[in-house]
Amino acid sequence: MKKKRKFIILLEYAAISSGVFLVTLLPTVAVKRLSDLLGDLFYGLFRSRREIAISNIRHAFKNEKKDYDIRMIARGCCRSFILTAFDIIKFRRIYRRPDALHTLRKMGNNIDRLLQRAKDIHDKTNGCIFVSPHFGNWEVLPHASSLYGIPLSVVVRPMDNPYLEKLIYQNRVSTGQAIIPEKNALFILHRTLNRGKSIGILPDQSTIKGISVDFFGRKASTTPVPAMLAVSHNRPVVVVACYRKEGSLNYDGFVSDPIWPGAFTSYKGEIIRITNAINAEMESIIRRYPEQYLWVHKRWKVYEDQREAMSSF
Repeated sequence: MKKKRKFIILLEYAAISSGVFLVTLLPTVAVKRLSDLLGDLFYGLFRSRREIAISNIRHAFKNEKKDYDIRMIARGCCRSFILTAFDIIKFRRIYRRPDALHTLRKMGNNIDRLLQRAKDIHDKTNGCIFVSPHFGNWEVLPHASSLYGIPLSVVVRPMDNPYLEKLIYQNRVSTGQAIIPEKNALFILHRTLNRGKSIGILPDQSTIKGISVDFFGRKASTTPVPAMLAVSHNRPVVVVACYRKEGSLNYDGFVSDPIWPGAFTSYKGEIIRITNAINAEMESIIRRYPEQYLWVHKRWKVYEDQREAMSSF
């Protein structure tokens, strides 16, 4: 059984490594077409993920979308997910070039202004908490931030496949990111903010160690960690997103106003207020381009044994 498991792991690694090599050789137009094809295959073959996406979209938009539109959004979500992976590969090659910053600025009319805004917020606050949904190309932001001189440590969940994890880890750290494994990350997060660095968190996945707050009109178990860090260190939370325009490597973005902790009489109430504000900002940008959101995750999962996350602080 163990031999079979290792064989599958190695097969996954070989397939993805070959795909990485192929993508580096293809022109941008061909990468987009390939990602559409593979995205359609993902949508067609992985029924459980397809049904999760359709159910999530239907509940999120209620009577706003027709059934055909809902299915097109779900299909677009699968295409976007594959294209995100391909874009990361392309971006790594761009980063290695001496004109990387100039090239990045040509990837969208507002990219330079938005990243400079993020840099200004980081500088003025001596490090802040950047949060992003799994939307557009969420992996580009940490790569791009390093080009603008934002010292960023990103919380990630290691992959189950150790060979793929090594491949992705090398890709991330090659652009200057510091990686914080999700498990037992709190101590490192505190230390990072104390040293005047910013942190990056993707807080939009369901967790048993969460608090129940609104997201698209439904209660969703959401990590309170960004809000807790904001209150503990008196630093703002800034919602950021990088979304794709027509084609690959053509982006626009979003940087919210800083969400500061305020005076409060209830610690838990303030955590809920900040977390609700984060979700509201993320929802507003997802509504503009719903096909670029990762709907295949069980975002509104209900846990029988919900744990109180704030007890760890």
